[in-house]
Amino acid sequence: MNLLPTATPVLLGALLVLLIIVAFSSGTEVAMLSVNRYRIRHRAQGGSGQARALERLLEKPDDWLGANLVILAGASMFASAIATVLAQRTGHPYAVPIAASLLTVIVIVFCELAPKIYAAANPEGVALHAAGIYRVLVTLTRPALWLTNVLAYGLLKLFGVGRSQGPLQAMNAEELRTVVTEAAPVIPARHRQMLLSILDLGRVTVNDIMVPRQEISGVDVSADWEDILSILRQTPHTRLPVYEGELDNLIGLLHMKRVAHELVRGNLTRERLIEIARGREAYFVPEGTPLNVQLTHFQRNRRRFAFVVNEYGDIEGLVTLEDILEEIVGEFTSDPATITHKDVHAERPGVFIVNASATIRALNRALGWGLPTDGPKTVNGLLLEQLENIPSAGTMVRVGDYEFEVLQTADNAVRTVRVKAPQARQPA
Repeated sequence: MNLLPTATPVLLGALLVLLIIVAFSSGTEVAMLSVNRYRIRHRAQGGSGQARALERLLEKPDDWLGANLVILAGASMFASAIATVLAQRTGHPYAVPIAASLLTVIVIVFCELAPKIYAAANPEGVALHAAGIYRVLVTLTRPALWLTNVLAYGLLKLFGVGRSQGPLQAMNAEELRTVVTEAAPVIPARHRQMLLSILDLGRVTVNDIMVPRQEISGVDVSADWEDILSILRQTPHTRLPVYEGELDNLIGLLHMKRVAHELVRGNLTRERLIEIARGREAYFVPEGTPLNVQLTHFQRNRRRFAFVVNEYGDIEGLVTLEDILEEIVGEFTSDPATITHKDVHAERPGVFIVNASATIRALNRALGWGLPTDGPKTVNGLLLEQLENIPSAGTMVRVGDYEFEVLQTADNAVRTVRVKAPQARQPA
């Protein structure tokens, strides 16, 4: 007669413990599945014991998920049985359905929703604190895990599903781009843009950033000697291509340091100039080469610039190591705050004087414009495509929301234009 009042509190206590186990199982499962594995790996490499334990668990999801399911299933079944026994002891005719309904509400609210919401909001803290407990649970439930895994994989095998090698943790470029973009609170905007630019190197080709053929500075050895000396004394470049007659007849490359030494000694002649140029052969790359590939080629061949050639072997332009680096870090200037782009001059708010040989991609990137990039690479090419002829000075062209006024043409090409940008896309 005295067992009933004594046993009931024990069963109530057991029921409470089982509900706590169900809540622990539900919450920690969400936390373990939601935790940032790269952050955990970083903390593990920093010496955190909890992080190392959690990382090992995450490497074998079958183990901890199996342990979680074992304790969840066991706790749920025993909690339901105890609630039924307690309801029957009351003697009330509707005690069992009332207890089942009440237990369902308690499980949903306090053992499922609340723990999962908290774990989803704090996955790292919950998962780290649960790692040690799961290591013990995996050890204790190992025999049951083996049996359940055999039965589960056997059932899946009937449907043609085999064992997987675990989820791949490597991210592709687009996933990494998303991570970098969403890291705005912890990565400065300039650094974030540099990281995104590095990821873009595989999309951009040498054609997008090369100096067009007509813009390449060089030395024509067939020209008047005084003109050659004038070019050598005034050039701002450290290296110049040397050719005879036209650029496709390249002789070699000229390093201005060696030329300066010869000029000081008074030994520079046309023949000596050609001899120096032949000491360094030109380096050619096919058009369409991605920038990440070309950067590797520059490093491997210890080169700083290369001539871009088409399928017929004709020189299309020149790409330099500095051009590729500028794609990552931006324009090299002494005061980046005062210079928007080397080919752009702000005439007044919303109106700019632009060198028509500038690439559309560079203008879009530097000024935040939205000019089309799926066609011609330069402003000159864009205008010629729109007009289908060589325009004269004063010609007006509208491309989307942008108004172009041709200011100067020369050598069958547009040289300078005035661009009126839409109000929403004026650079700050």
